[in-house]
Amino acid sequence: MSASPSGSVEHMLRQVTPGRYDAYEALLRALATPSSGQIWMLLWHGQAGSPDAQYGNMEVDGFSYAPCVTSAQELSASGWNRSYEVVDGLDVARTLYPDHFGIWLNPHAPGGGVGIPWLDLRRIATGLDRQPAGPLRLTEPGIEIPQFYALLAQNAHRTPALRTLRRAWVQPALGAPYLAIGLDVYDTSPAAVDSVRAMMQQSVGAVPEGLPVSTVAMTDDYDPVVMWMRANARPFYDREAHAAPPQPQPQPQPQLQPQPQGPAAGYGYPPVHGGY
Repeated sequence: MSASPSGSVEHMLRQVTPGRYDAYEALLRALATPSSGQIWMLLWHGQAGSPDAQYGNMEVDGFSYAPCVTSAQELSASGWNRSYEVVDGLDVARTLYPDHFGIWLNPHAPGGGVGIPWLDLRRIATGLDRQPAGPLRLTEPGIEIPQFYALLAQNAHRTPALRTLRRAWVQPALGAPYLAIGLDVYDTSPAAVDSVRAMMQQSVGAVPEGLPVSTVAMTDDYDPVVMWMRANARPFYDREAHAAPPQPQPQPQPQLQPQPQGPAAGYGYPPVHGGY
């Protein structure tokens, strides 16, 4: 077998070991690069290019993956005797992530290969640098910045397009932790988006120097931060609750504690077969 070119998916796959998130990120970059990111997708039905072509499906810890191999040599080693198609990892990522499918590289290999969950395929499809590197550790923010929250709520009240604001503290696998603000809007027209963007620009002056702040759209059904916020974070600004007449107060509910929460469903590295 000839050596894999440096930077290829097969070469980068060999560098990945548990805990080596830098090597895993390099593997994702290789998959996202058309010149080096080709993979051999195994077809359970049909032929490459035919309308009835269907990728294989393997399930690990309740999540779905399409098996594939990284070279013609690995295809031969796998013993696969049905059809396959050679495609760019970027194209596969765009095709599979909306259906919550990941890919599993070389499942026949010693150790079981490596799984790429669907949220990492989303990062490949939309731009690796645009999304934080997972798995993410998501919690309620513990930092006290009441001036920023007060100004943000004040400016939000003056922005009719905005319904609610939520928050989370995000610690990526690689890179600095940051405060995420979830923006829930009534509509996504250009004028509404511009008004919300202006609201954030007017508010960030109250953020302490050196504290990174990012925003996420609560309409994004594929964002792990959004999924965590929906499940775990109460709005700290709610226009409709603010506008409602006073109501009898319910019994106090326990406040969310700033303890680590698990990653959003479907995200992470399945701890079986040596896969990530």
